[in-house]
Amino acid sequence: MPDPAKLLPQIHRAALIQNTHPGRTGRILDIPSGDSILVAGDLHGQLDILRRILLKADLGNHKTRHLLLQEVVHGFTTYDDGSDKSHQALDLVAALICQYPGRVHFLPGNHELAQIHGRMIMKNDRLLNEIFERGVAKAYGIGHKEILAAYETLIDSSPLAIRTPNRILITHTLIRGASVNAFDPEILKGAPVRSDFAPGGVLYGLFWDRDTQPETVDSFLSKFDADWLITGHIPLETGYDLRSAKHVIVDCHHMPAGVVLAPMDRQLGPEGIGAHALRLA
Repeated sequence: MPDPAKLLPQIHRAALIQNTHPGRTGRILDIPSGDSILVAGDLHGQLDILRRILLKADLGNHKTRHLLLQEVVHGFTTYDDGSDKSHQALDLVAALICQYPGRVHFLPGNHELAQIHGRMIMKNDRLLNEIFERGVAKAYGIGHKEILAAYETLIDSSPLAIRTPNRILITHTLIRGASVNAFDPEILKGAPVRSDFAPGGVLYGLFWDRDTQPETVDSFLSKFDADWLITGHIPLETGYDLRSAKHVIVDCHHMPAGVVLAPMDRQLGPEGIGAHALRLA
C-alpha cells in the first residue's frame, strides 16, 4: 500500500493537472490534439481489468494516444474485514494522471459523486459509501481522513464531459428525453454546486438516467455539438453494446470488458463509432 505521506501529494498533483488541462472550460474538457483515445467503461475497483486496459492502451509506445477511465470506486473485492478495496484503483488513476499528464483522463460516475456528496448507495444489502471509507481506513490508518479529503479534491477536479477533436462526446450517461431539451451544457462551463447533482438538480440525470433511445441520443449530442457518444453506467454482460448508430455503451466491471479505441485525428467513417468498440481478452 502506498505511504500516505507520498500518496497525498500525488493525488493533489493529479487534481492540479486535471484542473489545468489545455482545452478545459469549467467541467468540460475539449481534448486539443492526439491521434487516438481508448475509452474504458465502469471499473469499480477491478485492478486486473485495469491492467488489461493499460496493456491495450500501451501509452508508452503510443505517444499521442489518450486514455479515459471512468467510475472506479465501489467495487467487489474486499479486505478481510469486508471493507472495500476499490480506493486502490483511484490511487492508480491518480498515479497515471501524473505519469502521463494531459493524456490520462478520469471521468467520475454516479458512484464517485454519491461518495463525496453523501448520497447513500446500497447494493446487495451493503452500504457502499460506508464500506469504501472503511477500506480507506483499513489501508491508511489514522491518516485516512486526509486521504478521503484528497479523493474528494481529485473527483471535484475531474471533467464531467469530454469531447475529442473529431466530435466524439464521452459522458457517464445521458439525460433522459423528458429533460434533455431543457438541459443547457453551459452549466458545466461554470462551477456547478452540490445541489445541481441532487435529485431534481440540473445535472442529476447526467449521472443517473438510463434513457438510450436514438432520439434522446440525437438531442443530447446536439446540445454538445458532437456527432458520436460513448457512455458507461449500464451494466452489460457483453462488455459493450451499440445502442444506436451513434452511441456505444462500455462496461469494465467484469470480463469480458468493453472499450472503445477510436481515432481522434480524422473523422469517423460511415461505419461510425461502433466499428471501434472491442472486448478485452
